[in-house]
Amino acid sequence: MHEIVTAALVREGRVLLVHRSPNRRAYPDVWDLPGGHIEPGETELAALAREIHEELGVRIATGSATHLCRVEAGRGEESVRFSAWLVGEWEGTPTNVAPDEHDEIRWFRPEEVPPLAHELVGPAVVEAMRGAHT
Repeated sequence: MHEIVTAALVREGRVLLVHRSPNRRAYPDVWDLPGGHIEPGETELAALAREIHEELGVRIATGSATHLCRVEAGRGEESVRFSAWLVGEWEGTPTNVAPDEHDEIRWFRPEEVPPLAHELVGPAVVEAMRGAHT
């Protein structure tokens, strides 16, 4: 099973989403949370910190991360477990440092959040944003 970790960076009532490049093999041309694969031996939070730094150039405060949801999809060797985290604190300004993976990044208010690649994650993100004080 592939394990993926994603982050909902939330600030001033908005969440940062990435638009997946149209030439991506998995989930092309859709908005999603930034993140990626958990490497062998990595914890979810360690993978989250690494992936967010690689994709957005920021260092998240793992102590500010709250687990949102876990979703499993697919079967057999193609099965994937997605784990989403809400992150309220980080150092640096998020920028698209992985243009081969994403062609755009943008902040969204809860009512503006488009359908995400994983349909069950979107509602969890919006609900958490409405309850977050970040």
